[in-house]
Amino acid sequence: MSARSESVADREPSALAIRDVSKTFFGNAALSGVDIDVATGEVHALLGENGSGKSTIIKIMAGYHRPDPGGEILVAGRALEPGSPDSAYALGCRFVHQDLGLIDSRSIADNLALVAGFPLKWGTVRDGELRRIARRDLARVGLDLDPDLLVGALSPAERTGVAVARALREDASAPPVSLLVLDEPTATLPDAEVQHLLSMVRTVANRGVGVLYVTHRLEEVFQVATTITVLRDGHRVARVPVSSVSRAELISLLVGTEFDDVHRVSAELPVEHDEPLLVADAVSAAPIDRISLEIRAGDVVGIAGITGSGRESLLSVLFGAHPRQAGTVRVEQTSLPPSRPDLAMRAGVAFLPPDRKTQGGFLDLSVRENMTISDLGPFWRRLRLSRRQEKTEVTSWIERLSVRPPAAEAPLSSLSGGNQQKVLFAKWLRRSPKVFLLDEPTQGVDIGAKAELHLEILEAARAGAGVVVSSSDTDELAALCHRVLVLREGRIVTSLAGSAVTAAAISHACLGADLGAGVGVDDGGIS
Repeated sequence: MSARSESVADREPSALAIRDVSKTFFGNAALSGVDIDVATGEVHALLGENGSGKSTIIKIMAGYHRPDPGGEILVAGRALEPGSPDSAYALGCRFVHQDLGLIDSRSIADNLALVAGFPLKWGTVRDGELRRIARRDLARVGLDLDPDLLVGALSPAERTGVAVARALREDASAPPVSLLVLDEPTATLPDAEVQHLLSMVRTVANRGVGVLYVTHRLEEVFQVATTITVLRDGHRVARVPVSSVSRAELISLLVGTEFDDVHRVSAELPVEHDEPLLVADAVSAAPIDRISLEIRAGDVVGIAGITGSGRESLLSVLFGAHPRQAGTVRVEQTSLPPSRPDLAMRAGVAFLPPDRKTQGGFLDLSVRENMTISDLGPFWRRLRLSRRQEKTEVTSWIERLSVRPPAAEAPLSSLSGGNQQKVLFAKWLRRSPKVFLLDEPTQGVDIGAKAELHLEILEAARAGAGVVVSSSDTDELAALCHRVLVLREGRIVTSLAGSAVTAAAISHACLGADLGAGVGVDDGGIS
């Protein structure tokens, strides 16, 4: 064998090699000559703002979109057939999306068997073998769970782990998995559970699987990835080792300019001490247990807690979208009855739910319709709706919030996640509410849109509104909030204020860890 043939034989193909891939939609370039290489056993972060081309790349790899002629995609050295989902699977490429595709009412073992099939004998499922295979698959991602547990009973991190284990399950009809694509796997996870998932990702990479890791959370990139590819406006603008780039440099690559990251900006806000705008007294609604709090004009108060702590349901209970079992809620002098969000809106309360696609907006309706649907009153003239006035106001909000594309009649579904969230913010901002209840306001939003939304939140507080932010992102809470209330087992167990509001202190309090000497806490808002 020649020296040249030996070098070729010794060279292991990349888990993924994307070469000069482009994609055009209706004359607009979504991707322009993009190259990406993911080595075997590497965690490779793919970053970019909403609309940068990340989703298009993933959909091309999955066979949903066909790329423009000219480029190629190789998985473990073999060419991917454009537009063929079967080709991606046959080459050992697996995907875990934000929508995990799990069935809550079925067991872990059943969910794991949905793709590769159930072990059968004489047409009957071999339950013992089903459980054995499930335990093996779970162990491969570092999970030790009872295969008979219902998926609906798992924590978010465990659910994602089950989806990863299912994606990596061996299939006799296909080669071993060589590439795992994780699309925003931690978007809905509290910080306390993110580390669990990152540990699973490392376990997968250590088995020799290449991992393409898509995220907006930069902190995770520095913890788990070895290489970063940055997309901007459909172009690859950087491919750098994680060890050679700082957070500030990475943000500049993402947004294309020098950028001031939002950090402790809430310290600039004046804190008002007027009568409270919102008062909750001994509110209960499982798992919430007798929570009391007060929100005043100018307040930006954070709500933190791990999954199951009550954080996820508190704001919807205060708004009336979730039944309240006991206690009272008052906005200024107006008492709010349980389960009446319409009266909460009339009293001046705005509620931004955590899932913009299923709870916050109407994806099939236009940007204009989503912005104005909650209050058409200002546009009625002599028993007729003034579309001209409606469009004028919507256009002003589009300009103010830099919604892209600036198209009032575009369906909400055509916008990126960050721009969808801007539209939903505008829907409430135009009503000039007294109290904002914001549940995961920047979840799945790129860093540029996140900073813009943060500034809108702070501007609302400066204008005299009271703001409550429930978030699984402790950095977001530390940047925005004067005070953070930490929930555990349905109750407020800690209230951090002033200089004590740090991401580390919030995380420690969520987990029940000792905050240590020198960390200040106050008793405001503790029931």
